[in-house]
Amino acid sequence: MKNGLLLFAGTLGLIVLSWGGVVLSAHRQLGGLTQYKDPVDETLFPAPLTGAANQGRLVYQDLGCVSCHTQQVRREGFGADVARQWGTRQSVARDYIGDRTVFLGSIRLGPDLRNVGARAGTTADSLYALLYAPQSVSAGTNMPSYGFLFEVRPIIPGQASPKALHLTGPAAAPAGYEVVPTPRAEQLVAYLLNLKDSYEFPEAKPFVATVQKEGGH
Repeated sequence: MKNGLLLFAGTLGLIVLSWGGVVLSAHRQLGGLTQYKDPVDETLFPAPLTGAANQGRLVYQDLGCVSCHTQQVRREGFGADVARQWGTRQSVARDYIGDRTVFLGSIRLGPDLRNVGARAGTTADSLYALLYAPQSVSAGTNMPSYGFLFEVRPIIPGQASPKALHLTGPAAAPAGYEVVPTPRAEQLVAYLLNLKDSYEFPEAKPFVATVQKEGGH
């Protein structure tokens, strides 16, 4: 019995020490990361989210978008993320230092969104259409409609909303009606448009192994 208790206590102690070592070493390595100052114009990167984009982060979290989308571009050789044009470089720890909640995700039922705001063809209109009527943008997609983020309302003569979606086909609003994004939809789209790692930090550059010449030391 005594040996059993000692064995249990020893095993528990090893687990706690191992866990503590992993957490403390990671914190020591990454916890002190700060914004990177460009050596030329002294701009700080990454820039923090503000205003509507920051509110949209909460909408993204509330809707559970992280259940189907990741926000981490893998480096070349560890997947086809760059080849798919999901980003121009790998994601690094510094990219996330301004995020109050990091939405890395673990399942890609949909494409990675880390750089969706920088992709060709991504506009506020295209994102609104995708949220309201995903099939009209990408036929066969398994993305659900977030129609509750929009208001379908009668058009007041001479007072049509400039924010109304320009939809055609089955997704178009009934005659005399318009589809207008709610504030939550606007915030979410502002957040998505701000998802872009446009700066290449030194640690994000691909590792290039040095080739030692024959006879070298």
